[in-house]
Amino acid sequence: MALSQSLEDYLEQILITKMEKGVVRVKDIVERLGVSSASVVGALQHLEKDGLVRHERYGYIELTEKGKKRARCVYSKHSAIMRFFTDVLGIPPEVAESDACSFEHFISPLCFQRMLLFMRFALEGKKPAWLEEFHRFIEKSGKGNGKKTERKLKGGRC
Repeated sequence: MALSQSLEDYLEQILITKMEKGVVRVKDIVERLGVSSASVVGALQHLEKDGLVRHERYGYIELTEKGKKRARCVYSKHSAIMRFFTDVLGIPPEVAESDACSFEHFISPLCFQRMLLFMRFALEGKKPAWLEEFHRFIEKSGKGNGKKTERKLKGGRC
């Protein structure tokens, strides 16, 4: 079943909140996603209809086994993409977090699998010299924040 990016974000936040707090309430998701209570309740109704969550009015939100599996998939994609952006590409964490949030929903299975294999190749054991050299190159070309490099690439943007 295809879920929208928004509904996948709800599942992921339910999983993260459960791991951090032990219980999940509507107000937790409202705070984390910055949406209204009505939006959360509407999303929960949709997720409940799809058999991904259980929620009684004013009660805790629980992921079903099917919901846990789906939420873990989204969360693991997010975590891996975040690690790729920060550890391989040297993207600042706040930018990587935002981009990973979007990217996780659209990456193809093949591209995601290759990215994981590349990270295993590049990051297992000692950090390879070429990766350290790349990070030094980033620092020299734009102080690590991407601004100088971004200006050079502006003409080639889509």
